[in-house]
Amino acid sequence: MSFYCQELPYHSDAASYFAAIADLPWAAWLDSGGMARFDILTAAPHHTVAPDKTDPFALLRSELGERTSSVADIPFAGGALGYWSYDLARGLMNLSAREAGSPPDMAIGIYDWALVLDHHKKTARLVSHRRYAETEVLLEQILRRLQAESIQPADNFSVQGRISCNFTADGYAAAFGRVQGYLQAGDCYQVNLAQRFSAAATGDALGAYLKLRALSPAPFSAYLSFPKVQILCASPERFISIREGLVETRPIKGTRPRDSDPVRDRRLADELSRHPKDRAENLMIVDLLRNDLGKCCKPGSVRVPELFMVESYSNVHHLVSKVVGKLSEGCDALDMLRGCFPGGSITGAPKLRAMQIIDDLEPDPRGIYCGAIGYAGFDGNMDSNIVIRTLVYSGGEICCWAGGGLVADSQCEAEYQETLDKASAMLDLLRLYGGRFDLAG
Repeated sequence: MSFYCQELPYHSDAASYFAAIADLPWAAWLDSGGMARFDILTAAPHHTVAPDKTDPFALLRSELGERTSSVADIPFAGGALGYWSYDLARGLMNLSAREAGSPPDMAIGIYDWALVLDHHKKTARLVSHRRYAETEVLLEQILRRLQAESIQPADNFSVQGRISCNFTADGYAAAFGRVQGYLQAGDCYQVNLAQRFSAAATGDALGAYLKLRALSPAPFSAYLSFPKVQILCASPERFISIREGLVETRPIKGTRPRDSDPVRDRRLADELSRHPKDRAENLMIVDLLRNDLGKCCKPGSVRVPELFMVESYSNVHHLVSKVVGKLSEGCDALDMLRGCFPGGSITGAPKLRAMQIIDDLEPDPRGIYCGAIGYAGFDGNMDSNIVIRTLVYSGGEICCWAGGGLVADSQCEAEYQETLDKASAMLDLLRLYGGRFDLAG
C-alpha cells in the first residue's frame, strides 16, 4: 500500500497535539524540547512486545518484518518504539539477577503511524506505512482527534510527604571510597555511581511532564504513558542514531552547574572545557564507544568529529563528544543497539567490570534509569537516548536518579554535589507538587 501523509497545521509546541491522543493506550511522545528538529507522537500500537527468554533485540527484529523504504524528512512513520531498561543488559552480559521492579525490562509498541513535527521546515504531518489492514480506520480516528479543538489536560498529580534517597551523604562517601579502591587496584578506569530519590505520588503525570519540560528543556526528552508506568524524561544525551546507514552517538561526560551571574556562568563553562579530569573522563567513554560502534561499523569508518564540546542546559553545562561510523553490510540498527547496550557513559570502563561494581554498591536496581528510549523503524532507521534526568512513576511511587563518573582523581564532595546539581530540576518538580526534600533524608 502507498505511503500515507496528511498535512496538519504546524505548532511550535507539540503539547496540544499530544493532549489529543494522550488518553489512547501506549501513548508516546519523543520530544525535542524545542532544541532539536523533530517531535514524534504516536499511540494505539498494533501490538506490543515484552521481554521473554529469547534475545530481546532478535525478538524485535522478527516483529518488524520486511524493511520498507525510508521517506525524506520523516524520521519515523511506524515500527518499534518504547524503552529498553538498564537491567535488560543482565541477560546480555551474564550479570547476576536482581529483584525485578514493577515495570518490565522492555516495553515496546509496534506502531503503524506517527505525527511528525519538523521544527526546521515548520510542518506537521500524520504519516504511516499502512502495514496493517486495521491502520486505515485508525488513521481516520487519529486525524479527527488532531483536527479537533485542543483540550488542556487536567493536572491532578500530587507528591505525598518526604522525598527519600537511597544514599545518605556518609553512605555515598563510603561507596565512593570503595570505588577508589577498585580504581587503585586496576579493576577499572571509571565507574558511574548514582543515587536514587523516591516519593509516594498519586494522579496522572502528564501535567507534571509538561512542567518538567519547562523547567529543564532537553533535546532527547520523552513522555511515555504505558500500562504499568509513566516515564517523564528530560534527557540531554543521544545514545545511538542510525539514518541511511550513518551511525552517531553523543556521549556526555563532565558537568558544571549553571550560575545566574553571566560572568561566573561563562567561567564555569570555560573551566569545564579545559579541565584535565573532565577531558580524561570524557575521552575514556569516547574510546569505549569507538570500540562499541566498531562491532557493527565498517572497518575504518569510526571517527570522532567533535571532542570536548560544551553544551549548556537550564541547570548544568555538559562536556559532549560525537562519535560516528557507517553501518556494516549484514548489520542492522538492532545489531548496533545490542552491541552498544547499555551506554558506556552511564556505566564506566571497562563496561562489564564497571557494571559489576555498580551492582555491588548501588542499593537498588536501576530499572529504566540508564536504559534507552527510542525507536527502530520499519525502514531500518533508529534513534534513541540515554535515560538520564528522568522520573519513573509506577505503583504509586515516583523515582528519579542522578549519578556521575568516578575516576582516580575524583573528589568525593564535588562528585556528591554534582549528583544534586543534575537532580535539581527533578527535585524542584517534586517539591512543586508537594514533596519535601532535605539532605538528611
